[in-house]
Amino acid sequence: MPKRVLLAEDEPNIVESLTFLFARAGFIVTTEMDGQAALEAALTDSPDVMILDVMLAGLDGFEILRRLRADKRGQHLPVIMLTAKGQREDRETAFECGANLYITKPFSNAEVIAAVERLAGAVSK
Repeated sequence: MPKRVLLAEDEPNIVESLTFLFARAGFIVTTEMDGQAALEAALTDSPDVMILDVMLAGLDGFEILRRLRADKRGQHLPVIMLTAKGQREDRETAFECGANLYITKPFSNAEVIAAVERLAGAVSK
């Protein structure tokens, strides 16, 4: 059964390119461009991996991650923060909130695909 990726990103070009790449790699991709909608999807749709931007409308990625980790449905969801925020403080905040990986933009497509494949493979459903 194909693994499911939830992509929470507000940049249409990134959404389009990552959706294409993940689909080509055999993943089922769901996208959300709003923070609250992304949180709800993460808690109710049970994706195998979530890719989360920090800067989203509604709730930012850090707050989404805090709420995910506070809810038993989201405690073990692998989350990759994919963001333009490359400051050390942002990276530290992401890991304190419970991120599994932190990748800055611009990013390598191969790196993101490999990270999702690795994290999705660690999920037992």
